[in-house]
Amino acid sequence: MRLGVDATCWANVRGYGRFTRELCTAMVALSSEHEFVFFADAAAARVFELRAPNARLVTVTQKVAPTQAAAADRARSALDMLRLTRAVSAERLDAFFSPSVYTFFPLPPRLRALVCIHDCIAERYPELTLPSRRARVFWRAKVRFALWQARLVLTVSDYSARDLARVLRVPASKIRVSTEAPARAYRPSESAEDIARAAAEVGLPAGARWFMYVGGFNPHKNVAAIVRALHAISRGHGDDPHLVLVGPTSSDVFHGEQGHIHATVRELGLESRVHWAGYVPDEELRLLHCGALALAIPSQCEGFGLPAVEAAACGTPVIATTESPLPELLADGGLFVEPGRLEPLAAAMRSLADDRAARARLGGVALERARALTWPKGAQAALDALVECSR
Repeated sequence: MRLGVDATCWANVRGYGRFTRELCTAMVALSSEHEFVFFADAAAARVFELRAPNARLVTVTQKVAPTQAAAADRARSALDMLRLTRAVSAERLDAFFSPSVYTFFPLPPRLRALVCIHDCIAERYPELTLPSRRARVFWRAKVRFALWQARLVLTVSDYSARDLARVLRVPASKIRVSTEAPARAYRPSESAEDIARAAAEVGLPAGARWFMYVGGFNPHKNVAAIVRALHAISRGHGDDPHLVLVGPTSSDVFHGEQGHIHATVRELGLESRVHWAGYVPDEELRLLHCGALALAIPSQCEGFGLPAVEAAACGTPVIATTESPLPELLADGGLFVEPGRLEPLAAAMRSLADDRAARARLGGVALERARALTWPKGAQAALDALVECSR
């Protein structure tokens, strides 16, 4: 079969891009009998590194890159989307895969489609994810149209599948699940010297202990709550933990609240203990995870929570939201807290800061759980759904 894929999300530095790159690369490797035709804009094409005999890239002119135009406060050009639709029409495809509704564009009529909707966060918390009424209207319209065109809907966890059925009213018979996994870079490190070097590069003083946060600085991520919890567990000692914030600060197109987080840091006098690292490459991020007390991800909701799984793959325990699949995926590999409540979050951070044995025990289990997740498993589920769509 000839299978089309929307690759315009390939250049995204957040989870959508990671999912697209890892899953599609594994899909192509799994199915040499199928031909994959990837459709990308120039920005995505520049970082498209997938090379295989059964994979072909079609670059489509776009006035604005879809990863930028699909921002929380913008709308995509109808002409740009039409160019993509026409490019897809020019190919004789048996089915089409949209790895993220975030960059979804209208497909030719009657083309059988598999669309991935990662979560229902924008529907459950519109005021925390979409900054204006206009943005919410455009988002709802895009999701409705994607669901109308989709023969099947893919998502990334059983937790998200339940949300899709409950919130978006997608019939359970139409939903398929393809889980995510840590990239190969994420693994334990035995080199204290390498870990210390990576820590120094993000501004941590020698001998410091630290918590990690990795992701976007969006209101629903509750990053300011981590800062407040850090202050709550401080004793005024030299070994009080630090916090490393990893994620895009100036290039993120999603609804952000960096200003509020900065204000919280200043209000609590934590300027010397909260470190904004920006984007950190996987190998360096692995080392930061390996040296961390834990990764904290107390979001209002997570469809999967890939940063937590990546930290777990380094043998690092997690403190994660109960509103996610993480309590199941990383069972006994971390502490799980109800979002929006400061006291349980602070208690979890205090526990892992003070109890080395608990950290080691939880980190060991987290590592085992993370190793059970692989991209080929997720890719096989996605490929099966795509083939099912084509029939």
